[in-house]
Amino acid sequence: MKKLKRSGRLVDMTYYLINQPHQLVSLSYFAERYQSAKSSISEDLTIVKEIFETQGIGSLLTIPGASGGVKYVPGVDQEEGDRLTTKLCQALMNKERLLPGGYLYMMDILGNPQFMNDIGKLFAAVFANQRIDAILTVAMKGIPLAYAIGSHLNVPVSIVRRDHRVTEGSMVSINYVSGSTKRIQTMSLARRSLKEGANVLIVDDFMKAGGTARGMMDLLQEFKAEVVGIGVLVEAEDVEERLVDDYVSISRLAEVNEKEMQVHAVPGNILNKLNEVTKE
Repeated sequence: MKKLKRSGRLVDMTYYLINQPHQLVSLSYFAERYQSAKSSISEDLTIVKEIFETQGIGSLLTIPGASGGVKYVPGVDQEEGDRLTTKLCQALMNKERLLPGGYLYMMDILGNPQFMNDIGKLFAAVFANQRIDAILTVAMKGIPLAYAIGSHLNVPVSIVRRDHRVTEGSMVSINYVSGSTKRIQTMSLARRSLKEGANVLIVDDFMKAGGTARGMMDLLQEFKAEVVGIGVLVEAEDVEERLVDDYVSISRLAEVNEKEMQVHAVPGNILNKLNEVTKE
């Protein structure tokens, strides 16, 4: 790269860091990239750090020492978090989403790349202080959300399937009880898709009683993996028994009245979780 003026360095440096979240970048790398002294790079990073924090973009962590550098950690402030949860709740309350049986059509939400990217960043901000090696979700609807979160945490996504696929090689399968229907079902995960002992964040697009999430937790035991958290886009409220207790949700369905064609959604607990992380 040709030598850039400070204005050019700041733009390129910001772009680079945002696209490399949770990755340690040495000052030597930037010094060579911009053909500039480390002292100049340090001054540039101070400016970037200030803008990231004042604009709610995230934080820039400095790690001292010979093997140190800087690391961009995506963040979301309370105002942006409130905007995103409100936006999702409003979208869910469209009565045209109601399907027979009281189900909600959500594919337009899950299929919106920009909105999923924003939601993914919100989840990533809540779990920013956790050591996460992989995201785990069930095919198919949870995939867009899982990849959105994974892109901001800079970790891979593993996909649990309800069927066996020859192209995925050896599989680990378990039977689990669906929390809502009480039916016994099967879920499988390719052995090669997750390292043994990994720290895993479970992601689900919709949770009623939590049977699917509980099943994924049991499946992870076969990999000797550690569950560091559960992220849910939408949770149901009228549940007699929840099979999982500790989870983070964006929105909660307070009421779904198929007869009167009404849906009432309220924010989940993610804003409280975000506030806890901000105070740490």
